[in-house]
Amino acid sequence: MQDAGPPTGGLTRRGLAVATGTAAAVIVATTAGQSVPALAPLDLLAPRRPDLGPQGLPVNRTARAARVAAAARDPEYRLEVVGVRRVVYHLAEVHALPRHTVRLPITCVEGWSADATWHGPRLRDLLDAALIPVDATVRVESLEARGGYRASEVRPAHARDPLTLLATGLDGADLDLDHGYPARLIAPDRPGVLQTKWVHRVVML
Repeated sequence: MQDAGPPTGGLTRRGLAVATGTAAAVIVATTAGQSVPALAPLDLLAPRRPDLGPQGLPVNRTARAARVAAAARDPEYRLEVVGVRRVVYHLAEVHALPRHTVRLPITCVEGWSADATWHGPRLRDLLDAALIPVDATVRVESLEARGGYRASEVRPAHARDPLTLLATGLDGADLDLDHGYPARLIAPDRPGVLQTKWVHRVVML
């Protein structure tokens, strides 16, 4: 009795190898833009392009989605820092504080990271003005009324780091609303979800 061979509708070993190789090549080509800029237009399957978005940075959560657009643009916006004493700044006073510039990345849990140049007052200077002890943990609170990212705790190692800012600007311009205008936390070695946006209050714990 002769072997009838593989069914005509199935794949031979060679066909399976070709199909697997083709699929792998497509995946590589459509994600390579994350590390090879020239291939960025093919970056179809990567989580997010780190060069797309307001001011050249992507945004995971917009001001509209967070329902803070009106409060962030309110002329009566105030920044409150509460420690041994309570200090309140009008927006113009926030911008008049000594300005520092740092280059730090936003690193997202989605897998992308993008460097940017930020400016604004150092967090530690704001804490000193409110007489907050150097070993104190603080909570940075957003204008968001609810949600898991409306506040984050900042321990002394980060709070007192000279690179940690309450940033009011990005790449030489005021922050875009979707990047946290009028002020956002930016600190080294913290994931993007903990770089609280639309900050209006810092309180000693």
